Order: sequence, then C-alpha cells, then structure tokens
Amino acid sequence: MILLNGEVGNYIYSNGRKYSYFAGNNYLGLAGHPEIKKAVIRAVEKYGVNFAASRHTTGTSDLHLELEGALAAFKGKEDAVVFASGYQGNSILLEILKGSYSTIFIDQAAHASIIAAIPADVVRVIYYDHCDAGHLDYLLDYNRGSGPLVITDGIFALTGEIAPLDQIYEVVRKHNAILVVDDAHATGVIGATGKGTPEHFGLPGDGRIYQTETMSKALGGYGGFISGSRQVTGMIREKSATYQASTALPPPIAAAGTASLALIRENPGMRRELLDKAWMIREAVAAMNFRTTRFGTPIIPLLFNSAEKANGLSQFLEENGVIAPSVNYPARQHLCMVRIAVSVTHTEDQIGQLLGLLKQWKDKNESN
Repeated sequence: MILLNGEVGNYIYSNGRKYSYFAGNNYLGLAGHPEIKKAVIRAVEKYGVNFAASRHTTGTSDLHLELEGALAAFKGKEDAVVFASGYQGNSILLEILKGSYSTIFIDQAAHASIIAAIPADVVRVIYYDHCDAGHLDYLLDYNRGSGPLVITDGIFALTGEIAPLDQIYEVVRKHNAILVVDDAHATGVIGATGKGTPEHFGLPGDGRIYQTETMSKALGGYGGFISGSRQVTGMIREKSATYQASTALPPPIAAAGTASLALIRENPGMRRELLDKAWMIREAVAAMNFRTTRFGTPIIPLLFNSAEKANGLSQFLEENGVIAPSVNYPARQHLCMVRIAVSVTHTEDQIGQLLGLLKQWKDKNESN
C-alpha cells in the first residue's frame, strides 16, 4: 500500500520520497487543479464541509442544482442527478428499472459495482464472454422472452479495453433489450466531446441506452451521476431508496464538479493530448514486446502469466521512482498485469523515465 503525504498529480509524495505517478485515474489532471481547489475553498467557507442530510430531506443546496445543470448540459440531456459515489450508480439505475427486466446479461469482466448492484430478487443472471457480442446474441436467442437487460463497462478499468458497444447495441436492439453502460473510465476521455462510449461509437441517444458515470476519475472530483430525461431522473429522486437514504454529496465536492466541467469546456484539447500521450506509450511498450492491449484509452496494461513477474516489475519501478501497481485480471485466471495509467499532466521526462525503466527491466527478463 502506498501512503500518500500530499495531493495526487503527475507526481506523488510517499514516506518522504517523490515518485512519478502512473497509477490511479486522474486522467485529465484535474484532481489538484488550482481553479478547482479555489472553488472548493470558497464552498467550504460558505457551506461548511457537509450537510449531514440526504438529498431527499435537507441536503440539497444551490451548488447541487448548479452541478446537475452543468452535467446535463455537458451530456446534452434534459436533466442529471448526482449522488454520493460512482459505485452507487449501477445500484440506483437497476433499482429504478425494476419491472422492465427479469434477466440480466453481464460481461464476465464487469466491474465489481455491477455485480454488487444486481437486485436480490432478479430471477436470472447470465454472463457472456468478455467483449463478445456474438456470444451475447447467442445467449439472448437461447433465452428469448426473458425480459433482458444487458450491462457492460464502457472502458474496462484494468485493461483499457473499449467494449464493442456498436456491436452490442445492434444485438440489444435486435432482442428489444435494455442496455446499461458503466462509463466511469470513459466520461471526459473518449467521444468527440468527451461524453463517453456511446458517443465514441456514434450511437443514437435513444431511451434504450443508459449510462452510469462518475466525477471521481477524469473529472477529478468525487461522486456519481446519471443523466437522461426528466422522467428518468424523476424516478431516481422519487423511487430509489439508495438515493433517498444516502447522505448528499458534500457541497464543496459539488463545487469541484462544476469547476472541473468548466475547465473541460474551456480546454477541449486536453482529451486529444491525453490520448496522444497514451498512444505513444502504448506503441513504445508494444515495440519492446510487452503484451498489452491496443485501444485508444489512457489505461495500458502490461500482461504476464505469473504474479511473480508482474509484482517484480512493479517493485522495480517503485524502487526507481515510478508508481505503477500490479493487479490480477479477474476475467482470466492466472493472468496478471502492471497497470499504467496516463495523465495529460505527465511530462516528456516522466514518460522517458518510465519507458527507459521498462526497457531496462525487459532486457534483464527476456523470458517473459
């Protein structure tokens, strides 16, 4: 475990030492942005730290409403509703959609929040092969009349893979299913204007597709949100016990979200710069013959067949001033990785340091 002694940026401080930080999910470098910190400080001085109440009672401020308006505008939707954490989003959405489905079809590598969100009274849960729209089509054919809801990550958190949402959408439409996309790692990152995976594939904004999203990654803040029609957001506010019983997002965090959206709007080139840096690193590690994925996202996994090698590389990097953690890959047994997360704030020197260390380690471990 890394114990932080200061804010997270392209560098971190831990136990009195400075490290280049290629971990976490601060893709646009907004978590410590001066303008966002100023907005938080102003909000703390006016509202305090927390209202200690739910949105359903006395936990709503003008800052919450301003943030929801800004999120709706960003997403091009009628309305948005924010809540305490992105992890809650799938639970809230599956809760309010009850009665619209009876069987849930889930990508086998889906995020833990998706698994945790499955209502206890759902009759059937079926897993389809990872990112395999053909297998999903087969399962939906085999289970006709099951009242299907399909749920997948947009960008997978560990591997940076983008779900083939164009193919999945066609299957969903064919079988008259509902599609839910956990777009935590895609919002603010992919799509022509950063709206996430459906925009990336140019999918229509119809009522068949729902997104659950977070402000704790590219947006640099905290909390989750769902945007859509006023009918959808109204159902969340009126019918979701998870939403109604949860303490409201602290007002300073709401202020941070609004400030980050303003920065994203004013600096549209950030996403392109981020993805260009990530692609440069991805091409370089592939040229070194590391096993990796080939997607245009800021998550670059270095894949190994043993935890020993993944842990060894991560430890080597840390000893030389770079943090990139080793993790297990849940969808494939015995596959481990070092997960490199790229931020737009990474400098050429930092990228050069990372690539130099990877080559040095690779040259000493040619058998991997």
